[in-house]
Amino acid sequence: MEDKILSAIKQHQAAAAALAQDYSSIKEIAAALAKTALAGGKILICGNGGSAADSQHIAGELVGRFKKERRAIAAVSLSTDTSVLTCLGNDYGFDRVFERQVEALGRPGDLLIAISTSGSSPNVLKAAVKAREIGMQVVGFFGRNGGAILPHCSLSFLAPGTDTPRVQEMHILAAHIICELVEDSVS
Repeated sequence: MEDKILSAIKQHQAAAAALAQDYSSIKEIAAALAKTALAGGKILICGNGGSAADSQHIAGELVGRFKKERRAIAAVSLSTDTSVLTCLGNDYGFDRVFERQVEALGRPGDLLIAISTSGSSPNVLKAAVKAREIGMQVVGFFGRNGGAILPHCSLSFLAPGTDTPRVQEMHILAAHIICELVEDSVS
């Protein structure tokens, strides 16, 4: 048991150390989110499973507050409305549940955060494609090489490592840093 615990901690530390060597994407993404917020745009966020939870977490940090009082930032997680998700899943198929919401809610000047550890989730891919068609900026949070969604993104954060839990841990670390930088920019 101790070996597994120590191994996971060491893997996490190695991924964070790799991130500390190149964090330019974090700065670029924070600037894009701040620009969107300051211009009155909204931030839509989507992902599956743990990435859906991360999308909700990030939306909460932006709409609420991260560390200090400031104006609310328009952010919506597309994984939270069960009636919409089940309606769209039933009528269009699960691969279109985020695409239809982007079509309904997204406007030019808005920004989509697409989260996928593999970079190849079909429903996140379709959301990214639709967002680009609308004229939205697309920011990706991926692992490995970014997968099929990467070419549809103007900015991306590629988490160091290949193990899904470590990728997800780096996603939330980067997202927390981004939320703090955005908060500083809009205050």
